[in-house]
Amino acid sequence: MTSPLPSPAIPSPAVRWTPRLWGTLLVLCAAMFLDALDVSMVGVALPSIASDLGLSTSTLQWIVSGYILGYGGLLLLGGRTADLLGRRQVFLVALGVFALASLLGGLVDSGPLLIASRFIKGLSAAFTAPAGLSIITTTFPEGPLRNRALSIYTTCAATGFSMGLVLSGLLTEASWRLTMLLPAPIALVALVVGLRLLPRSEREQGHSGYDIPGAVLGTASMLLLVFTVVQAPEAGWTSVRTLLSFLAVAVLLTVFVRVERRSPGPLIRLGVLRSGSQIRAQLGAMAFFGSYVGFQFLATMYMQNLLGWSALHTALAFLPAGALVALSSTKVGSVVDRFGTPRLIVTGFAFMVVGYALFLRVDLDPVYAAVILPSMLLIGAACALVFPSLNIQATNGVADHEQGMVSGLLNTSVQVGGAIFLAVVTAVVTAGAPADPTPQAVLDSYRPGLMVVTGVAALGLLITLPGLRTRRTRGSVLVAGSTVEEASAERVPVRD
Repeated sequence: MTSPLPSPAIPSPAVRWTPRLWGTLLVLCAAMFLDALDVSMVGVALPSIASDLGLSTSTLQWIVSGYILGYGGLLLLGGRTADLLGRRQVFLVALGVFALASLLGGLVDSGPLLIASRFIKGLSAAFTAPAGLSIITTTFPEGPLRNRALSIYTTCAATGFSMGLVLSGLLTEASWRLTMLLPAPIALVALVVGLRLLPRSEREQGHSGYDIPGAVLGTASMLLLVFTVVQAPEAGWTSVRTLLSFLAVAVLLTVFVRVERRSPGPLIRLGVLRSGSQIRAQLGAMAFFGSYVGFQFLATMYMQNLLGWSALHTALAFLPAGALVALSSTKVGSVVDRFGTPRLIVTGFAFMVVGYALFLRVDLDPVYAAVILPSMLLIGAACALVFPSLNIQATNGVADHEQGMVSGLLNTSVQVGGAIFLAVVTAVVTAGAPADPTPQAVLDSYRPGLMVVTGVAALGLLITLPGLRTRRTRGSVLVAGSTVEEASAERVPVRD
């Protein structure tokens, strides 16, 4: 397979990583870190925001949902836009918008303006995430160099998610506005450095115009799907409003598929989904993030509402998982090179299932080291193995001009999976809410939700198991005119 580098400034994988190459990766990692940080950091600040701005519970949820709606609804469009208009340009413009929206969010004095700033931040993240991932996959040649870069990049997402919990606990003690303002200076620094270091990317040449109908239909269907799932627990899963919304989503997606099949320049080339490896990566991403978001929601409720732990104490309880992910960041790439993504994904999902199952043992007086810590370590190990491997598997073997499209599709799977399964877990727990909310009764109402989380992880394990029926092949990568022998990330089916 050949993968020419887009910029002469990027060295061959046979050469040591230069400061410029590290700088490029750090800029992209900073944006991904901020995306994940923003998702987790706002949760702890919600009570203070409600008190300061006088917001109702129904309005308050849109501070979280507004970000998810913008992020999950526009990822497909963001990924394809990066391919068509240039990844560097799209990434930097979206990062600048993210910084300004962060500044706005920390200064506003009304709920609607705060929600609007959150939606704009989610919208900008929908462009930075696929653009950043596709910059990596088109800058670092497929193989060990890309695997190492992606393992570091995806670790930053997991670290940002974990650090967001800790930072929000600390910053909210001073003011909730600091949780909104913190991303702004980090984004501005990344923007300035990115202007100097990010490799220039060409717009896709020879494309057959812009798929406007596909963009409208794809964006509308994703926005409506995320909106419906977020609102379903409140409106009722069997309410007329929810059922009609799901029906509308199905109609929009059906029309979208028909349009994409006929479009000369589709938003998503449906042929990419004929690959079993690609389908397993997309479905695995949904199950992975969906189960983790559901678990974090229930574990946080358990620790704060039943055990009476502070927000900071709760955040520190999750820290071992995040620390394990961070410490493994530079090693996962070499592990992928040796064992391949299918084995790591299956192993990680197995760890995740066991970790969630162990958490079912919690009671009203747990011993952290014996009950909670083992679950956190297993879940951390699972995140360290699964998330980088899913990104590598989804982007390997994809042509450069479609990397943004696939990156957007993968990020959409992550966000939609998180929204859907969190809503399901919330609905299950709400349905079992006790009439007499004693601590033990409330804990018992959480257990069905934890069983759903465990089941979703087990489903992810079953989906990815067929990937083990592969063998590694060896190939060559043409890099800056030199042929470098490497273990190819491509997989071919093993014949019985």
